[in-house]
Parts: sequence; C-alpha cells; structure tokens
Amino acid sequence: MTKPSLDILLCAPRGFCAGVVRAIDAVEKALAIHGAPVYVRHEIVHNKYVVENLRRKGAVFVRELDEVPDTKAPVIFSAHGVPKSVPEAARARNLFGIDATCPLVTKVHREAQVHHKRGRHIILIGHAGHPEVVGTMGQLPEGAATLVETVDDIARLRPVDPDNLAFVTQTTLSVDDTQDMVDALRARFPTIVGPHKEDICYATTNRQGAVKRVAPQVDAMIVVGSPNSSNSQRLREVAEREGCPLVRLILRADDIDWNLFGNIRKLGITAGASAPEILVEEIIDAFAERFEVSVESVSTADESVFFPLPRELREQAAE
Repeated sequence: MTKPSLDILLCAPRGFCAGVVRAIDAVEKALAIHGAPVYVRHEIVHNKYVVENLRRKGAVFVRELDEVPDTKAPVIFSAHGVPKSVPEAARARNLFGIDATCPLVTKVHREAQVHHKRGRHIILIGHAGHPEVVGTMGQLPEGAATLVETVDDIARLRPVDPDNLAFVTQTTLSVDDTQDMVDALRARFPTIVGPHKEDICYATTNRQGAVKRVAPQVDAMIVVGSPNSSNSQRLREVAEREGCPLVRLILRADDIDWNLFGNIRKLGITAGASAPEILVEEIIDAFAERFEVSVESVSTADESVFFPLPRELREQAAE
C-alpha cells in the first residue's frame, strides 16, 4: 500500500548548545581520566536519555553532596549552576569538585554579585525551583534578591529603595515573555539597571527564532526534549503561541501518539538545547516507517560558539 506523503520542516538551530556539550564532555572526560565512578550533583543536563547514557558509562547522579561518600573521585556540578554553598561544602570535605556550570549562567551569577556589591537589590526573572534560579539566588545573601515569575508579580513588588534596583534573568526563558517582564519592570522602576547584554542565552534565542519561522507553516510540531527542560518547554509554548494547532513535547519516538499524528501532511521538528540529535533522527525514522517523508531544513541562525572544558579537566588532560 502506498504511504501518504509527509513534509518535515526541521528547525535549525536545534538540539545541543555549547554549554550542554561542555557539561557532557566534562563528565565523559572525567570518566576517561579517573575511571568510574564519577559523581554528578543533579542531572548534568535536563535530558533523561543523556543522563542514562552517562550512568551506563559510570556516572553516579546524586541529589545532594551528602550522598557522595568520602572519595577522591571527581564530583561534578551541573550545567545549571549551584549555590555558593555547594562548592564550599565540597571543599570542606576535601572533595574534588568540578564546576560544569554553563559560562552564560556564570555570567548571570557575576552580574548579580556585582549589583549586590554596588548596593542594589536584585530582581531575578525566572521560574521558582528551577536549578538555575536556585543557583543564582544562592550566589547572594538571604534577602538580597527577589524572584518574579509574572507581570503580576512585578505589580506586587514593594522594594525598600525603588531607585536602587537591578535585574537579571534565567537564561532559558521565552524571549517574548521575558521582554514583557522587562518592559513592566522598567515602567514601574525607570532607574532599574539591566544587563549590559541580555541574559537569555544565544541558543535559547536562536531555537525560539527557528520555531517562530516554522510553526505557522505546519499542521503539527514536535519538540524533542524532557518535561523538566525549561528551554524545551519554552519552545513548546512558542510554537503554540505562533498558531501551530498541534504541539507536543516528547522525549523520543516511543512517546509519539499516532492517533494525533497519523493524518498530518506537514510536520515541524525542533529539539531543546539538552536533546541529542540521535533522538531527532529516531523520530524522523519513525515517521518514515508510516509516511513517504521529505525533509527540509529551515535555518534562521548560524552557531559557532564553543566553550572549553572546566579548568581542572583541561589541566589534567594536559598532564
């Protein structure tokens, strides 16, 4: 029987960003140098496939440092960043800590610290409980920063000194939603100080830009990523906002609901910054079993960003 035709528009850029590549490479390099086990606090990146793959190679994932035994093995902190208290606790136990925080998250940490030293109260735009937000808040003394998640939160702010404020943002937010939040902050507090360069990372911006191009052209959109991945969830929201009638965030091909996707003729596919390309290929192959597939790449930006490994691993590799 002849298979129905399906045009797939493949968003570019998609998938791994430089910070994710650096974090995964850090775990793999530590395993290559030291052997198993290598301990990792929290998921190194928010993707179950990646985490399980590293676990098979000898990585041991823990929620907190007290789950790590007294050991000479490396203990790696995730790409999302950690509060200051975490590396301090590692040093107190003489653990070999390796910080795999994305350099763009570290940039936000430094901005917040500079604002604090200059006496400004910091407004952090982000999602409560996300590891990146916990890490950024944890760079500062208690009460030095206030988290806002919505424009309504901004309306409720009652800072002690409204003329002495600064703001930073989580790096994986929706570009459009964040701009609405920034506009609301500036409207209420005209003297508020913002970043010299926006905090939302290049990869988040570029992936959302590609989705904005593709989503209005297709019958359905698949975002490859994990449910706990902030940037993947934002891609789903962007596709919905741009009018795509069917949008699903899925981890891999086994998660496709063919009752929903069985009769489409044009499909968009993108992937969050922590989703490997092998999962995109797996999903395309699954559609190719049921459809006569043609694939077109829709590119909206070129990416050439590279971050070197954490210093400790570079030094050990050199030795």
